[in-house]
Amino acid sequence: MHGKLLPLAGLYLVQGLPYGLQSGLLPILLRARGLSLTRVSLAKGLYAPWLFKLAWAPLVDRRGSPRAWLTLSTASLGLVCGLLAALPPSQTDQDGLPATVMGLLLLLNLGAAVQDVALDTLAVQLLDPAELGPGNTVQVVAYKLGAALAGGGLLVLLPTLSWPRLFLLLAATYWLAAALAWTAPALQRMPWSPPSEHTPGTPHLQDLLAAPGTLWTAGFVLTYKLGEQGAGSLFPLLLLDHGASAPELGLWNGLGAVACSVTGSSLGGALLARHWQPLPLLRSVFGLRLGGLACQTALLLHLDTPGASVGPGTLLRGAALLSLCLQHFLGGLVTTATFTVMMHCSQLAPRALQATHYSLLATLELLGKLLMGALAGVLADSLGPRPCFTLFLILAALPLLDLGLAPSTLA
Repeated sequence: MHGKLLPLAGLYLVQGLPYGLQSGLLPILLRARGLSLTRVSLAKGLYAPWLFKLAWAPLVDRRGSPRAWLTLSTASLGLVCGLLAALPPSQTDQDGLPATVMGLLLLLNLGAAVQDVALDTLAVQLLDPAELGPGNTVQVVAYKLGAALAGGGLLVLLPTLSWPRLFLLLAATYWLAAALAWTAPALQRMPWSPPSEHTPGTPHLQDLLAAPGTLWTAGFVLTYKLGEQGAGSLFPLLLLDHGASAPELGLWNGLGAVACSVTGSSLGGALLARHWQPLPLLRSVFGLRLGGLACQTALLLHLDTPGASVGPGTLLRGAALLSLCLQHFLGGLVTTATFTVMMHCSQLAPRALQATHYSLLATLELLGKLLMGALAGVLADSLGPRPCFTLFLILAALPLLDLGLAPSTLA
């Protein structure tokens, strides 16, 4: 099993680099070179290719092996980074990114999205059912570490790294990862056969939903983090309103969140490796998560009383920060178990549909998180914090009801 997990760890680490680069490093790097805040914010539109993974997932299913797609997409990312190293934006340009740089960054996201589909498909086809728990732990933990490395670690080197050196370093990393994808013995031994001529050219939605357990899994991944994501987006902002300092929240909700999430993901993988089934594990963790959200709600209700605050030296401050860490810990555990269920469900689909099937589930999972993350502030402004957190509690209880309806094929 280690022969499979080690290359997957390296490849998922590299897969997390683009997210950290685009969300953490690139905005600061562009701002430091003189771009306006508006132009830096508009650069987020370069994420667009990630919304269309289902458009090219059928190509990964039908044209070539996942290992070939993974190698080519990773090497292409290295090529794009090499071109970006040769085309730094002007130091004095505050009107926006040059068209060539913007186009290359769009290509970077396109290549990263194709790489994501290929690597997930490879993991679905490579891992045996008993290896899904450890495999998804590697996926979640390595991806988060890669994102933290690109978004935070490279910031430490920012004073000494110029734009060309930074992207040359990333290019070299991608080319090494492409070599790993092509030469790793476990990946070379993967059986692959082209789809038969009787396989439909373009899968329809009904073909994907016909796989055992797909309808339930699709609904579950769309809703399982609604309550957690809403509270996680809003709770730190409300603590800031009640006296917590921005640097302290940044530390605990940033580095602390990553550390707790990675710890939770690792524990989830360890429990799954010890033959815990993912659905019973999720039932237990969702109960704990619901209790944690209830405590956060009670804390916010208490903070509305006169004289209550989470300023330095208060007991409430410690309770608030502890609840933040606990929710991120449980969130990491939930993510590992849920991704294990998703991968198991995709393994039940026909082999010629597995890339598209897993991309469908992953897109719905992302959509559910983005939806509540975007609506949390609107709900708080329109309803108020108390009704808003009551709604989050109800949403957090829904997955417990969903788990009671889980099909036996996913048990």
